[in-house]
Amino acid sequence: MIVNQQRTDMSKAKEFLKASEKKSFDLKHRNTIRFNMAKYNIAFEKGLSQFSDLEGLKQKVGSIKRKALQDWDQYLLQFESQFTKNGGQVFWAETSEDAVKETLRIIDLHKGKTLVKSKSMTTEEIELNDALEAHGIEVVETDLGEYIVQVAGEKPYHIVTPAMHKSKRDVAELFHKEFNMPLESTPEEMTQFVREKLRKKFTSADIGITGGNFLVADVGGVALTENEGNGLMTTAFPKIHIAIVGIEKIIPELKDLHYLWPILAAHGTGQNITSYSSVFTGAKQSEKESGPEKMYVILLDNGRTDLFAEKEQSRALNCIRCGACLNVCPIYKNIGGYTYESTYSGPIGSVITPHYKGFGVFKHLSFASTLCGKCTEVCPVKIDLHDLLLYNRKKAVESSSNFMWDMAMYGYKSVMNKRSYLDLINGKLANSGSQFFMSSNWGKYKKMPNVADQSFSKQYRRKDE
Repeated sequence: MIVNQQRTDMSKAKEFLKASEKKSFDLKHRNTIRFNMAKYNIAFEKGLSQFSDLEGLKQKVGSIKRKALQDWDQYLLQFESQFTKNGGQVFWAETSEDAVKETLRIIDLHKGKTLVKSKSMTTEEIELNDALEAHGIEVVETDLGEYIVQVAGEKPYHIVTPAMHKSKRDVAELFHKEFNMPLESTPEEMTQFVREKLRKKFTSADIGITGGNFLVADVGGVALTENEGNGLMTTAFPKIHIAIVGIEKIIPELKDLHYLWPILAAHGTGQNITSYSSVFTGAKQSEKESGPEKMYVILLDNGRTDLFAEKEQSRALNCIRCGACLNVCPIYKNIGGYTYESTYSGPIGSVITPHYKGFGVFKHLSFASTLCGKCTEVCPVKIDLHDLLLYNRKKAVESSSNFMWDMAMYGYKSVMNKRSYLDLINGKLANSGSQFFMSSNWGKYKKMPNVADQSFSKQYRRKDE
């Protein structure tokens, strides 16, 4: 059984390497990503310029998240108590299956058939759309980027900009194929088309589903920030609102949003603040008020408490999902979001995914980094991501055994520790061995320099003779 598991783990890693190589040499993909990220970089620098003391703000935001995690259980219980007092209902989901099951139960309770959904990586994590569609429930993504990838039959490419991998030509061709729109349609025309199409979905939907950027403990609120108004529409028209939120999103007080929202906006999209920022504290209390008649919050664990148990890697739970680390990562920019085969990609995804989806299967992501430290540098809550990747690598090595690799390392250590052993290896043997190692481990695009026929010490002694 253990042998079979190890084979599965190794094949997953090999699939990752193969997909990475293919995507790295996809020039169309590279040009699209460079173009889209260049626009982000300009906005990012402009967004950061609004802060007179950026490092001080990072320290403040980081301390808010650390404080929340230090008393995680107390703040979550406070949130539940306050939200329940406001007339809402809270459900705790240990696994993704539990979250899907509870969502289906609520939908069935209210006889829901059509559903609109605002952008939510948590629902992507639990693969909610597939589960709902399998039960005959129509699900419509209402974020423009999410809508595009849904129409294309794809998953989000990026945790903030789901369709970053598509050019406007790609979207025009997609809409021409699916909706018979003219190929020369402009981005404005395509956006207007989607807006009109979604407006009908909003007004006819039975249920609206959102995620949540933060859970505010002292008021029992779900904080949601977005740019298109689709989050508000998702919660305003349907009679039922379901929010599915990871338990790590908890923050102590409403006033903390004063610091969190601006720094999230600046790092995520380069804005001073996003267009729509809302806090939902429950269903409407009277007919005079607007909003849903019932509101439910599903608090998702799904591996988060396992990650919390890791002394060092638990710091990754401070993440506010701005996506900045993806945008600066040289690996992500070359291999793309889909290669990770995970909801969360890039440096943060490489840290948390093994703990969420199985360390044995996804431990190879811990090595998907150059350890350049750029991700740590841009992180708004000062998570030392490159260090956490090293801790994951340590765990990966300790949790696996490769007899051939262990023997090779033992042999290498033995030779390198004794000069006379090292001199036994001539240049031809060293060159053959290095080329074999390079082709089998480091890829066919790198070459080792040729080793001299004799070692320096032997050449030196011959010179004296």
